[in-house]
Amino acid sequence: MNPLTELRRRLGAMPKVDLHRHLEGSLRLRTLSDIALEHGIDLPSYDIEYLRRFATVTDDIYDFQRFLEKFSFLRGFYTSQEAVERIAYEAVADAAADNVKYLELRFNPVALARRQQFSYHDVAGWVCAAVGRAACDTNVTANLIIQIGREEPVEVGHGLVDVALAFREHGVVGVDLAGDEIRHPAAAFTEVFRRARDGGLHVTIHAGEAGDASNVREAIELLGAERIGHGIRAIDSPEVMALARERRIAFEVCPTSNIQTGLVDQIGRHPLVTMLAQGARVTINTDDPSICDMTLTDEYMMVMLAMSVTLQQIKRAILTAVDVSFQAQGDRERMAAWFQRELASF
Repeated sequence: MNPLTELRRRLGAMPKVDLHRHLEGSLRLRTLSDIALEHGIDLPSYDIEYLRRFATVTDDIYDFQRFLEKFSFLRGFYTSQEAVERIAYEAVADAAADNVKYLELRFNPVALARRQQFSYHDVAGWVCAAVGRAACDTNVTANLIIQIGREEPVEVGHGLVDVALAFREHGVVGVDLAGDEIRHPAAAFTEVFRRARDGGLHVTIHAGEAGDASNVREAIELLGAERIGHGIRAIDSPEVMALARERRIAFEVCPTSNIQTGLVDQIGRHPLVTMLAQGARVTINTDDPSICDMTLTDEYMMVMLAMSVTLQQIKRAILTAVDVSFQAQGDRERMAAWFQRELASF
């Protein structure tokens, strides 16, 4: 067997953890076509290959705004309760097909609700129900994180924290802040995230992706982040890296996404290798598997082949992901013991 084929087979069979996967970046092209036909969405074509150019990064022009435009297109497909539930169910099923055994799926109720004027509470309930069914059907442990957009008024942030608290018993374990970190500083949401923490929710913050290392410090010190989404610019500041190590902050690194957004110009120069060398708590994730047209297996293949990340480092990243997952301590410990046994054979 070809060595690369064998490597892919082995990585594909490995049990995995994905802590940073957006529901809104996890839509099947066939589902988009079906929804468009069923609900009369006006498109020049319903052909899957036609839709691919709008929903997936298909060229070599990597740019952050072009990447974000994919989400604007996809927001037109949250047309009904059935559509939202189907998209959420399939996101878990697709992760399971890649041997993801623990998944934290984050979603933005505003993105799902605003165009059709659904209530945030309703769409959160639909997502929770569908993810619960999918997790049961596929034998995946799946939890949910509610994402708040930096560009939203603070009052919307408080409302989304209320939704997250209301669904704590239905799979919601944390809250996230995402969006344009350059034009919308996180400090405005300090009280929002204090309320979330006081209510028992975990906190992860997108920071140090398009913005600089100071945004990572802000996320940790002002918002109480336990994990940082991306965080690749933290390596520009020894002080911020030291702060992250001191407070045992984990980074949710998504290498393919960072290339396709144009924030890293060459995969061989990705900060992941430096972060590992400096002792950062690193996890490897997909971000937006449909937009990026990849799986977590693909991500592992890429970092091994292009960055010389070792299999042992990938296994350590998986165990780190279990350790920093937003589960109850007992569940984390049991899952860690299971993963240690399973990964020993790889």
